[in-house]
Amino acid sequence: MTNIIDSIRAEYLRYKALAEAAIAQLRDDDLAVQAPNGGNSIATISWHISGNLQSRFTDFLTSDGEKPWRDREEEFEVRRVTREELLSKWARGWDVLAGALATLTDEQLQLTVTIRGQPLRVHEALHRSLAHTSYHVGQIVYAAKAMRGKDWKYLSIAPGGSKAYNEAPKFEHANSQTAALSDRPARK
Repeated sequence: MTNIIDSIRAEYLRYKALAEAAIAQLRDDDLAVQAPNGGNSIATISWHISGNLQSRFTDFLTSDGEKPWRDREEEFEVRRVTREELLSKWARGWDVLAGALATLTDEQLQLTVTIRGQPLRVHEALHRSLAHTSYHVGQIVYAAKAMRGKDWKYLSIAPGGSKAYNEAPKFEHANSQTAALSDRPARK
């Protein structure tokens, strides 16, 4: 049986893989394209997710999740970066998250942490962060799909594929979907 922390870790990794599979379908120039109606580019959203994860999970149990060194406003600036720069920044946030989750136990879920001076139980902070991350990953996937149009490769069940999938579901657990998404080659 999976413990709660492992379950949360698996869901984070599912969303990480979804974003990376969407990004892999794009050309480097696409990363800086603003979303419709002046929305954030994929580079900007990725920068924000990374900054948020670094701030929230550095010294997770012992310091406020909104670090004084974080410049949230800078995360939302329009930016042009290479794929390598984007993926490097992206990885830094996810690495901090992975390190924090590696040290947590289910017994610590009732401890209190603070974010912007507000007390939250560890499980509340984790769920809040997971929801925030998945929200922004959804934006990345949506923007990438809009850019790719008819050439989009679906990351879950493609339209018209529900019946076949339901006969042999294979992605109901985060780890299996994450593994399948991680096997996709990147677009050059």
